[in-house]
Amino acid sequence: MKAMGKTRRLMALVTGGAALAAALVAPGAHAAQGTETKPASQEAAVRGLLPGWKLTDTGTDVRFRGLAAVSRTTAWVAGSKGTVLRTSDGGRTWRDVSPPGAAELELRDIEAFDGRRAVALAIGEGEASRVLRTEDGGATWTESFRNTDPRAFFNCLTFFDSRHGLAAGDPVDGKFRVLSTADGGRSWRVLPDAGMPAALPGEAGFAASGQCLVSSGAKDVWLTTGGAETARVLHSRDRGLTWTASASTLPAGDSARGVFAVAFRDRSHGIAVGGDYRPDQASPQAAAVTGDGGRSWRQSATPPPAYRSGVTWLPYSRTAALAVGPTGTDLTLDGGRTWRTVDPGSYDTVDCTPDLGCWAAGEKGRVARLGF
Repeated sequence: MKAMGKTRRLMALVTGGAALAAALVAPGAHAAQGTETKPASQEAAVRGLLPGWKLTDTGTDVRFRGLAAVSRTTAWVAGSKGTVLRTSDGGRTWRDVSPPGAAELELRDIEAFDGRRAVALAIGEGEASRVLRTEDGGATWTESFRNTDPRAFFNCLTFFDSRHGLAAGDPVDGKFRVLSTADGGRSWRVLPDAGMPAALPGEAGFAASGQCLVSSGAKDVWLTTGGAETARVLHSRDRGLTWTASASTLPAGDSARGVFAVAFRDRSHGIAVGGDYRPDQASPQAAAVTGDGGRSWRQSATPPPAYRSGVTWLPYSRTAALAVGPTGTDLTLDGGRTWRTVDPGSYDTVDCTPDLGCWAAGEKGRVARLGF
């Protein structure tokens, strides 16, 4: 009987998610080239489904740039002062599960397999870049990697499954450095760089949201860059052994500009966001889309109005996605071609789960869950 009940709840969840996605992307339910085309009744219905963030009380004011959404009820966040928090009740309460002695670390990314197992990345030059792992919900942590090369600086993590993952850092000897694990983050090795294209002068990654390195499926992974004359996206089809680089349309030519995050709903369709993170600088071309796995990128016809550091696809939709940044959250209903702001709050990163759990995190201890 318990199994039957669980199956019915799962079917209801999937059906509800599919219905929500269908309503969001129904014909006429989005703007074409920024022009409203839907009738008033449909406009009202769609507005009723637009997402809104519900802030939770984390009890801290640190900045959370690392976020791992496990479900509607369970999520992890990682941030400054070596802080890691975990919730298992939808954000009603947060438990401080920070690694002991990590107060000097800047945790910028965290990947979680469930409510007990997670891997966190600390950034910085030399030994400041570290990987920490827990198997008991944060009660204890093990340091599984400490960078000993003073030239290296790691920015982001991603996992293909519960065993295989990568961490990516800035160029060393002219090429981006990549770590690999095949045991869930318990051990790491530096991958050979023979298959990595040469970095451009001034090119680097951004540790802004934990989304400068993302994967889709068993072997595909993308790495975003900035700081050079061209902002690029690098793609590997073999878990980081060989890479190809493509130019994006996002702002470049300065150390503060580039691609800050990407999200892929499959190995072909992706969205890139970024711009210029300085608040006094405009970012008129803050988003782009690809339909060929990142070989080519097309500028969004109506991009977000300002710099965005995080992006995610909404569950059960082929065309709906969210982008976040310090000045707001934007929604697209047409696969990233046009965007409109739906929330003015400040967030750095965003993540969604198959059971319709969407979370965002950012400055001043801000963590929120999405409600429709």
